[in-house]
Amino acid sequence: MSQNEKNKNSGMNQEEYFKDRAGTDEARFHAVPHDEEGWAVKKEGQDNPEFTSGSKSEAVEEAKRMAEEAGTMAYIHDEDGKIEEQFNFND
Repeated sequence: MSQNEKNKNSGMNQEEYFKDRAGTDEARFHAVPHDEEGWAVKKEGQDNPEFTSGSKSEAVEEAKRMAEEAGTMAYIHDEDGKIEEQFNFND
């Protein structure tokens, strides 16, 4: 994260930060546990998943593909929802 982004977001909580990026080129993709399907790929600021799968590895690959196509980042979460990996596809 650039210093400008840090300064810009220092007063925001996480939810406000994600809503601020929602619908922009800065929105990132997260592979997260999903109650209904096992795993999901969610774009920041959106409640509904872009992709669901019973397999974490499929969700990870799809998050990376979407992030690369959008020129943004993919965050991979563990079963507890904590970020365990990130991939940067910024142009």
